[in-house]
Amino acid sequence: MAAVLRSNRLLSLLTKGDYERIRSHLQPIALEYRQSLYHARKPIGFVYFIETGVGSLVNTMANGEAAEVGTIGNEGVVGLPLVFGDSRAPTSVYVQVPGAGLRMKATLFKKEMAQSASMRKVMLRYAHAFFNQVAQSAACNHFHTIQQRCCRWLLMTHDRMQSDEFLLTQEFLAMMLGVQRTGVTAAAGALQRAGLIRYKRGHVTILDRRALENLSCECYGVSKMEFDRLLGNLATDSFSRHGP
Repeated sequence: MAAVLRSNRLLSLLTKGDYERIRSHLQPIALEYRQSLYHARKPIGFVYFIETGVGSLVNTMANGEAAEVGTIGNEGVVGLPLVFGDSRAPTSVYVQVPGAGLRMKATLFKKEMAQSASMRKVMLRYAHAFFNQVAQSAACNHFHTIQQRCCRWLLMTHDRMQSDEFLLTQEFLAMMLGVQRTGVTAAAGALQRAGLIRYKRGHVTILDRRALENLSCECYGVSKMEFDRLLGNLATDSFSRHGP
């Protein structure tokens, strides 16, 4: 049966019965910049199905330094530990690119997961795809240039928005790329001079997506293919830009 078009890819993949059971529990919510979605080592109270925007999975060291280790957008859900029967995580998640989404109480999410094998399958497949994305990012950081990685992250963020313009701070780009802000300034500046993007006061406008794809490393395409392999390629115009 074909997936029903919804703004979040996982919700689109749920069966009609699964979605109808949870629909009344999905609360629309604005996702504000730097809003906390859950804290490390604290009980996870809600899951979030992002529709637009990006959530950042952050690992904080003992000295207070933080590194972004994964991102979640409209292809997924914030709160994966709950899928595996846990209620806490060593990482935190907060909003890095503002947008909107739907949230659901963790207790209700776990109850629905326990009752539905089809819902569990969708969530577990996403968890596999997310793990593969994190692994690909680790290899990407080791082998590819800052500019290649910058193109990759710009494309991934563009996929998760409904606009060619979005907020993307230097702080977030530096965390995603694992570099100092000076490296971000140089990479973004080169892309801007080449006419691929416009970047001003933390706002990015994508001007030439095809050129960004040509400059990006293979990791963007590899991650996208893995998401499509595991979750199914929703071949509709509205979902043509969905991806990791």
